[in-house]
Amino acid sequence: MKLQTLVLMTGSALFAVSCCTTKTYPINAKSSTQTGGTAKFTQKKEEVVMKLDVTNLTPGVHAVHIHEKGDCSAADGTSTGGHWNPAKDDHGKWGAEHFHMGDIGNLVADNSGKATLTFKTDKWCIGCTDESKNIIGKGLIIHAAADDFHTQPTGNAGGRVGCVEIK
Repeated sequence: MKLQTLVLMTGSALFAVSCCTTKTYPINAKSSTQTGGTAKFTQKKEEVVMKLDVTNLTPGVHAVHIHEKGDCSAADGTSTGGHWNPAKDDHGKWGAEHFHMGDIGNLVADNSGKATLTFKTDKWCIGCTDESKNIIGKGLIIHAAADDFHTQPTGNAGGRVGCVEIK
């Protein structure tokens, strides 16, 4: 009986460890702002959930995109390169006829500068071998303005005020 209990407990522990992957990163302020907060990515089976908790934004609407490089070293965030776009599609709104893999959309900061956004997709993965889906090594950018979902190639989203290196 004790051996069965031990085997059951070990199996449960292994299942709990293998059920999902979660990575949390700080949001780095860019372009002389005080933008902060966290970006949390969780993969459970085939779905990745991104949860942003952002602070110190200018109240209003801000675009969020995944960019091609996980490098936040430039003061203005431009070291992340352009939008992550492995299929070479036009910029657009997620789920529309045309969109980049990095075209997440907009978040809204309240009067105190706080914003949250939860985004779910089965088109991304965390650390898989499919480079058209793998977000590791990419950068997440929070922009100064809203994404208009049609101006090429950036959605007219303005400067980069927050940056995350997805490692």
